[in-house]
Amino acid sequence: MYFTDRGIEELEKRRGDEEVTLAWVAERLQEFTDTHPEFETAVERFATWLARLDDPED
Repeated sequence: MYFTDRGIEELEKRRGDEEVTLAWVAERLQEFTDTHPEFETAVERFATWLARLDDPED
């Protein structure tokens, strides 16, 4: 199992019953990159991927 899978499983286990807004997620991602700037590119790519997920042109 990849570390990412374990992290996603932990997130689901700990916070899976909560409802959050996309704005809340965006704020958490911004806080994360402020604390860990080395992940800024990865977070930017993830956010862009999410933003364009349902765009038929991409």
